[in-house]
Amino acid sequence: HFSRSMSESSDESILDGEDYYTFLNIPRDATDEDICNSYRRLSRLYHPDKHQHPDRKKEAEILFSKTKKAYEVLIDGHQRAIYDNLGVAGLATQGWEVVHRTKTPQEIREEYERLAREREERRLQARTNPKSSVSMTINATELFATGDDDTPYLDLRDIFGLPHIEISGMSLNQSIEAPLTSKDTAILSGQLSSHNGRGNGTLSCALRRVLSERGWAEVELGTGAGLSCSIKCFRSFYQGFFANAALQANVTPNGIRLGSIVTVANQLDQQTTAYLTWKLGTSNGLTTMVIRDTERLHAVASMHFGVPQSYVSMTYMHKMPDHEIKLKLTAKVGTFGGLLEYSVEKQVSLHSHFSATMSLGVPLGVQLRLRLRRASQTYTCNIVLCDDLLPAPIVYGTLLPLVGWVAIDRLIVKPFLDEQKRQNMARQRESNKVRISELKREAAAAVELMRETVKRNIDMEENKKGLVILKAMYGRLVSSEADQEEATDDVLNVTIQLQCLVKDSKLILQESSKCQLPGLYDTCPGEEKTLYVSYLFHALVHKVTIKDREGLRIPKQSHRVDQQ
Repeated sequence: HFSRSMSESSDESILDGEDYYTFLNIPRDATDEDICNSYRRLSRLYHPDKHQHPDRKKEAEILFSKTKKAYEVLIDGHQRAIYDNLGVAGLATQGWEVVHRTKTPQEIREEYERLAREREERRLQARTNPKSSVSMTINATELFATGDDDTPYLDLRDIFGLPHIEISGMSLNQSIEAPLTSKDTAILSGQLSSHNGRGNGTLSCALRRVLSERGWAEVELGTGAGLSCSIKCFRSFYQGFFANAALQANVTPNGIRLGSIVTVANQLDQQTTAYLTWKLGTSNGLTTMVIRDTERLHAVASMHFGVPQSYVSMTYMHKMPDHEIKLKLTAKVGTFGGLLEYSVEKQVSLHSHFSATMSLGVPLGVQLRLRLRRASQTYTCNIVLCDDLLPAPIVYGTLLPLVGWVAIDRLIVKPFLDEQKRQNMARQRESNKVRISELKREAAAAVELMRETVKRNIDMEENKKGLVILKAMYGRLVSSEADQEEATDDVLNVTIQLQCLVKDSKLILQESSKCQLPGLYDTCPGEEKTLYVSYLFHALVHKVTIKDREGLRIPKQSHRVDQQ
C-alpha cells in the first residue's frame, strides 16, 4: 500500500504542508456536518469584517484564507480523497490525471494506488536488490579443558594466548536482482564455503516471471559440484490459501539425481498460518508447521517425519517493541537427539539488528551464535564452545555476550546515536529557521485575534463554574509538572489557544500533532513534544500531561488534583 496517512507524517513534513484536520480540530473521519460546524466557528473568529484595526484585519485575512482553504478541500469529496492520499502537494499538482470530476473518492484512491505501483515498478527497473551473507565458524573447544578430576575449568593461558582457537569454516553468499520488465526479473547468485580445509562453491542464474496477480514461475540453472536445473512456481488459489512447488535435477558423476518440494499453506485466521511440505529426493520427508504471529509474540510448532531424521520442535518469541528487543526460546527433540536454544535480539539502529543465541544439544554440545543484520546484509559468527554439555561453557557463553553488549552499548553505540541525533536536529533547526520564524509570527497574530473571544469565553465559563484553562504549555517540557515553567524558544504558552477551543465546558483534541492547531507551531522539529494543561472545572483544579500525538478530552475526574 503506497498511500501514507497524514497523521503519520514526520515533523519535517509538517513544516512544509498543512494538516487541515488538525487545524479545524476534527477527526479524520469527520462528517460534512462536523466540517461545517468547525468552519463556522473559526470564520466567526478570523473573518476580516470582525476586526477594524488595519493590522489585525490583514492578519485575519491570512488566517481566514487558511480556514477557507481547509474547508473547501475537506468538504469536497474529490479533493478530500486526493488530500488524504497525497497531502497538500497532491492538490497543487497541475494536470494530475486522476482528478476527474466524474470519479468517486474511492475510484480516485484506487487510481492513485495504481499510479504509485507503476512508479514503484519503474523505480525497481533502475536498480538491483543486492543481498549478501557472511558466516564464520570458530572452534573454541580447547578453551574449556578438563582436569584430572573431570571438573571443567577455564584455562587462562588459552584465553590470553589463543593457541587453540581456529576458524574451521567460512561461507559467503551473494545475490542480485535485475528487473528486466515490470513482470520479468533476473537473479544472479553465488556461494562459496570452506570447512576444515575443504571448499566448494556454486553459481546460479534464474529468471522469474510474474504470470498474474496470483502466481509466478522461475527457471534456474546452476553449476558447482555439477550442473543443476530447477523449475519453481507459486500460485495463490484464493485469499489465505496458496502453494509453491519446485522440481530439481542435479547432474553428478554417478548420474542424474531428481528431487522435488511441494508446499501448501492455508491462513487459518488473520495471525495464524498452517504449512504442509512434502519433500522427495536425497532426503525424503513430510513436514507440518503452524505459525502464529502477532504484535507481541511469534510462535511456531512443527513436526517432521522423514529419512534419515524425524523431529518435533516448538519456538516461542516474545516481542518487546517499546524496548526494540525480542526474546526467543526453541526446543527440538528427534531421532538425532535433543536441542535447546535461547536468544535475544536487539535493534541497534533503524536498519541494524544484533542477536546472540545459545544452543545446547546432544550430540551438538554447546555453541554460541552472534549475528548482525544490516539492511540486506547478514554477518554470522558460530562459536563452538564445547562438544559436551558442561556448566562452564554454558555460563560463559550466556553471560559474556550480555556483559559485552551492555559495555558496547553504553560506551560506543548510545553516545554515537545521541551525537548523531543531536547533529541531525541541529541541521534541521538551521534549515527550518526561516520557516519557524514565519510560523511564529503567524501564531502570534492568531493569538491576538483570539483574545477578545477568549475573554468572553472565560466569563461565560466562570459564571457557570465550567471549564477554564489556568495554564497550558506545549513543546519540549523539562518535566511533567510545568506550573513553574516559562515560555522559551522550545516551549509555548498555549493557554489562550486552548481556551479558544473550549465549547460547552468541554475541550477535545484529536490524535495528531498539536502544532497544527490555530496559534501553535512546531518549536523543535524532530524532537519529542508534550502538552501540559492545568484547568478549573467546578472550581476544582485539574492537571494532565500528554504526548504530542495523543488525543485529549477534558474535563475528566482522573485529572483532579487532591486539595487538602
